[in-house]
Amino acid sequence: MENGGASTLRIRQVLLLFVFLGMPPAYSESGRFLVAEEMQSRSFVGNLKDLGLEVGELFSREARVVSNDNKHHLLLDLNTGDLLLSEALDREELCGSMEPCVLHFQVLLKNPLQFLQVELQVKDINDHSPVFLEKEMLLEIPENSPVGAVFLLESAKDLDVGTNALKSYTISPNSHFHIKMRVNPDNRKYPELVLDKALDYEEQSELSFILTALDGGSPPRSGTATVRVVVLDINDNSPEFEQPFYEVKIPENSLLGSLVVTVSAWDLDSEKNGEISYTFSHASEDIHKTFEINQKSGEVSLMASLDFETIESYSIIIQATDGGGLFGKSTVRIQVVDVNDNAPEVTVSSITSPIPENSLETVVMVFSILDRDSGDNGRMLCSIPEDLPFTLKSSIKNYYTLETEGTLDRESRDQYNVTITVTDLGTPRLKTEHNITVLVSDINDNAPAFTQTSYTLFIQENNSPALHFGSVSATDRDAGANAQVTYSLLPPQDPNLPLDSLVSINADNGHLFALRALDFEALQAFEFRVGATDRGAPALSSQALVRVQVLDANDNAPFVLYPLQNGSAPCTELVPRAAEPGYLVSKVVAVDADSGQNAWLSYQLLKATEPGLFGVWAHNGEVRTARPLSERDAAKHRLLLLVRDNGEPPLSASVTLHVLLVDGFSQPYLPLPEAAAEAAPADPLTVYLVIALASVSSLFLFSVLAFIAVRLCRRSRAGWGGGVSVPEGHFPGHLVDVSGMGTLSQSYQYEVCLTGGTGTNEFKFLKPIIPNLPLHDTGRNVEENENFRNSFGVDIQ
Repeated sequence: MENGGASTLRIRQVLLLFVFLGMPPAYSESGRFLVAEEMQSRSFVGNLKDLGLEVGELFSREARVVSNDNKHHLLLDLNTGDLLLSEALDREELCGSMEPCVLHFQVLLKNPLQFLQVELQVKDINDHSPVFLEKEMLLEIPENSPVGAVFLLESAKDLDVGTNALKSYTISPNSHFHIKMRVNPDNRKYPELVLDKALDYEEQSELSFILTALDGGSPPRSGTATVRVVVLDINDNSPEFEQPFYEVKIPENSLLGSLVVTVSAWDLDSEKNGEISYTFSHASEDIHKTFEINQKSGEVSLMASLDFETIESYSIIIQATDGGGLFGKSTVRIQVVDVNDNAPEVTVSSITSPIPENSLETVVMVFSILDRDSGDNGRMLCSIPEDLPFTLKSSIKNYYTLETEGTLDRESRDQYNVTITVTDLGTPRLKTEHNITVLVSDINDNAPAFTQTSYTLFIQENNSPALHFGSVSATDRDAGANAQVTYSLLPPQDPNLPLDSLVSINADNGHLFALRALDFEALQAFEFRVGATDRGAPALSSQALVRVQVLDANDNAPFVLYPLQNGSAPCTELVPRAAEPGYLVSKVVAVDADSGQNAWLSYQLLKATEPGLFGVWAHNGEVRTARPLSERDAAKHRLLLLVRDNGEPPLSASVTLHVLLVDGFSQPYLPLPEAAAEAAPADPLTVYLVIALASVSSLFLFSVLAFIAVRLCRRSRAGWGGGVSVPEGHFPGHLVDVSGMGTLSQSYQYEVCLTGGTGTNEFKFLKPIIPNLPLHDTGRNVEENENFRNSFGVDIQ
């Protein structure tokens, strides 16, 4: 509540002040008081009695001290009328540099309203020392500045005024400068630095001293600052190198970026004048491409590969230039040290490939070798593998020839990969390998060779024309045209062999073709020679024997020689009724033009007038009685016989045999209707028998002769054509072999003796006449000389 009342009171006082200020005031003459700054609070300033006021009326008239800035620097004691300081006053704060420092305020009285103007002069005391704004002042003075040159310095500030203000400047003792003080138009004092002695940067590049500012107070106050004089260098010194000549060695295989040498120069000048940059002077393009120099450090480094074989040394002039344009020079000699970094080189002057085989000591290649290194690094050895038929021969310096050591055989090896190795003697050793391929060209030194010296080929008879039935093949170890083989048929040794109409050969691949259908029965085998010729120059050839065997096909049915089936009078066999079982009635004789299994014949009785009376032997065709004859048996019998071969499919022929049973051969009984009781003067049966036997004997004899002629002819052909393969082993039990050509195994000759006048006919069966022909063993012994006499007096042998 007290705080609130005080605030309200202050507000009312302010309002009243404004009201009073707004009213027409009653002014009195002003009074002046003097007070020193920095006096303590409640210090006595003066008494209003000095202004003509009574102390008693101050309270009644509510006297107050007011100011335009509303700052209460004074307090009024209403009881005594004393004016007291409300706070310590700072003249520099209140008035700054203004002199004198007067504060204006009023004493307000009420009833009636009255203003008394009061001036309070604040007197300065020496409470501030001179102060430099910068504690260190930097002066840059060229070393060639003349003596007496003046350089301005920063002045110090002193907040005090009057006699307490700044009065003078001094500097610490030095041999180059002194201080001179100047006063500017606004009455401010500032110092100047005067040069007494010439400066030398190279002798002393920097000077320092203390600048002191003094005021006029008592005692005086002072302030200091450091003055640093930097002597500015002028370019009065040229750069100088540590060495006028540098010599270095560097291996040619140094890495890019490697440090070669560092040059160093100095300059007594400073800053820009002492800043040295390094450059190459009058350097060639090769030097600029190979080396670079650091302009700041003077390091010379490698920027391109070195090659001793191209450039052995470099001389470089290096220039050191300072910032003022003065320069110095030094020479750097860089010696490149050779290392074994170049492999030997092989240069081919001429090469010959392919090389004809069988050539003697042929020059294959002429070449030279080179190593660009020096010393042992450039000495070389040249060699080739020892397992090749080649040799190296040295000619003039570093020239070699590669020659064949002997004859080459293309058929053994048609190309050689030759590696020529060149090695230097450096460390480490480097080598170069040059590979060439030497081709061996072919000459026609190999005749075609058949895969077999002789060929055996088989062809089934009845083949279709132009049938490919085999091939011959020949190879030639040569190459190209020398290996291209042409096949041909050579003239046969047998002039009777029509080879051109039998066989042809494909000239390109050796395929053999049958020109026409072959017949085994006409030609069982033949042989000829084929030739194989290459296309070389001269052409070479060879021969091979070809044997062709015609394989039999079952294309011929059995042919019956006896009994004849020629459509004439039937053949009738006479059998006495007294014949015993097994009596030989007749023998069916048949042949088969085929051979082997296709010619194995078997016989079978298909049909008989009286079954069971006769039988036929399956293996030889003999017809015999199967049981004793009786009077009840019919006189005439008709037998149908089948002859079959063993081919696939089997072929067959049939024959009809007539049998007449008689009581005796002397007086045959023919139960014919014409023969009643009389005996004819000439018995017709006898005539028929004679005619039949004569015909059969003639035909049989002619067949035997023809067979012998054909057999002999075929034997003569077999002498050059080779034999026909015959199946091995025994014939089946029910088959009979009739020789390779299907003819009879035996030839039978019959003699017929007829005696007339007595009415009795005699038939004499002679034993067979056997020609000098090979016979096949049937595995049975045939009784050839079995003589018997029947009841009719007929002798049968």
